Amino acid sequence: MSNYRRANTEGGTYFFTVVTYRRQCFLCDERVRSALRAGINLARKEHPFSIDAWVLLPDHLHCIWTLPPDDADFGIRWAIIKRYVTKQCNPELKRDDWMKPSKVKRKESTLWQRRFWEHQIRDDQDFEKHVDYIHYNPVKHGLVKQVLDWPYSTFHRYVKNGVYGHDWTGICSEEQMVDVGEP
Repeated sequence: MSNYRRANTEGGTYFFTVVTYRRQCFLCDERVRSALRAGINLARKEHPFSIDAWVLLPDHLHCIWTLPPDDADFGIRWAIIKRYVTKQCNPELKRDDWMKPSKVKRKESTLWQRRFWEHQIRDDQDFEKHVDYIHYNPVKHGLVKQVLDWPYSTFHRYVKNGVYGHDWTGICSEEQMVDVGEP
């Protein structure tokens, strides 16, 4: 067993990567997007957080959240969101042939990887680097040629708020992206 401990800074800002089980490509489907939106709203009712950046790709998502000053429990928020999406979408997305004894024992389904990856944002430069990574991700994965063309991203909000120009092309070099993104 690993000695890994998750970050637990109250009021912290965190970057997350959440992946579908076996990298299934369903996250951009309308029904799943709707369930994800509702799951986020449900989680935020009892466990508030702000969404600083987000990108939804077919088989994974990246986001940055900031938690309230007296709270460090992002795990409960992800549990609520993933559970809600699973309950809403499980009938058509569950794969019985992928159910292993460990999944049955843990009452899991075949929608999500068991865990998620998190990184605590250290400073403004780290925040900016991760926001850029999030918004550039659809281009990195070959889903679009321009960041502007991907609809499932807070990039459009950043353009509206004047943070990026609509023609923003992304990161300057791979070296800038060390320690960013998917594990």
